[in-house]
Parts: sequence; structure tokens; C-alpha cells
Amino acid sequence: MTKTIAIAGKGGTGKSTLSAVTVRWLSDHVSKSILVVDADSNVNLNDLLGVDLRGTVGGIREEMKEKVQSIPGGMTKQQFLEYKIQSSVVETPDFDLIAMGRPEGPGCYCYANSILRDILKTLSCNYKYVIIDNEAGMEHLSRRTTAGIDYLLMVSDPTVRGIHAAGSIGKLIKELDTRVREKFLIVNRLDGSLHQAATESIEAEGLELLCTVPEDELLSETDRRGEPIWPVADRSEPYKILGEIFERWFV
Repeated sequence: MTKTIAIAGKGGTGKSTLSAVTVRWLSDHVSKSILVVDADSNVNLNDLLGVDLRGTVGGIREEMKEKVQSIPGGMTKQQFLEYKIQSSVVETPDFDLIAMGRPEGPGCYCYANSILRDILKTLSCNYKYVIIDNEAGMEHLSRRTTAGIDYLLMVSDPTVRGIHAAGSIGKLIKELDTRVREKFLIVNRLDGSLHQAATESIEAEGLELLCTVPEDELLSETDRRGEPIWPVADRSEPYKILGEIFERWFV
């Protein structure tokens, strides 16, 4: 049975880095049958993982708008769309990756979200794990793209504002009655101990703190140089901390 981990939080919390570390640990210790979904329209997870994209769902949507009259004979628009999206999946020995991207032209983003949701239903059946790096806000959660997830990891920095944003995601999940088996808070980029105001905010928001993760200089420096963190992720503190949790969950 496929297990889905969705990672969400406001921008700048390091959720994409934690997504990449999660993929690396699972690939190293559990299974290489992993579908990674970069559902953040500001696509950058592939850079952290060290792979090149073949295209994005948003880009394919724009292409379809321009080439709707030149679909190969015998194929419906939906069939051609599914073919193009499946062709955009990047395959590696350790994981496969598909990216949402952002439509380049004007138009409602709902359609691209709907496409992603539908194609994920088909694709995810072929993998043991699906890791979804979500929009910095709550775009995809609010449109049920990530409905049906086993673990929702809400990432925050150590600030009260960040924790409040994570709490808003938790509340939205309840409002939409989205099927989430378990949801947790991760406080990332912690320097020292958690401030009392942050601790009180976690309690007030009704969040369950899974772990705190310190700022990791190795990952930060690698990212600052614009290099993928995949090769060095296993030497980082987040890899060790998350690994101890994932070992309890998946091994």
C-alpha cells in the first residue's frame, strides 16, 4: 500500500530542504520506489535533488492551450494530456520526480491542480512512497490536491508567526475534512532552545510537535553555492533527526 507524506509550511522555513532529506533517507534505508512531487509553483526541489526537469504540469497546460488543434489522431485531449504529464516524470535510480510548476499565461490555476490530482491517483499506485513538497501557502491543500495523505508534516521556523501559519494549515485540514491520518509540526532552523512564546503558540494552535531541527551549516552552505544537497544530505543533522523518526514509522 502506498504511503503519502505531504510537507507544507510558509515560505522560507526550509520545507523543500526537509523534503529532499526525507527522500534521501527513505531511498537509503527503506525503498527506492518513491514518487517525489514538487507541488510548489516556485519549482526548486529538483535543484536540491540534483536532477533536471523535463517539463512541468503548468507548462504542459500552457502547451495544450496552444496545440489543442494538433493532438494526434485517435487520442482525446485528456489522453494526450495524461501522456504528456507521464512523459514529464523524471526517472532516477533512487526516485522519480514530477513538478507542478506555474502556468505561464493567464487563466485559472484550478485546472492544473485538478490535472495533478487526477494524475497522482494513477501514478501513485506504482510507488510505495509519495513525497509531496507543497506550495508555500495552502494552495494545493485548499483544493484537495493532497487529499488522502498518511503524514502531514507542517514545517515552521522558530517564530510565533511561522507556528501560527502551521496552525492555519492544521485548521484548514479540519475544515475541508481532508483525509490525513496523522499530522505533526516540525520546527526547523532552530538556533538554541525553543523560545517560551513559541512553545505557548504551539500549544495554543493545538499542534503536536514532532521534533525540532537545528540550522545545518553543511546544507546551508551547499545551498548557498547553488549545489544540490542530495550528495551531502546523509551527513546532515536533519537526516539523522528525521531518520530516527522514519525508522519508527517505516522500518
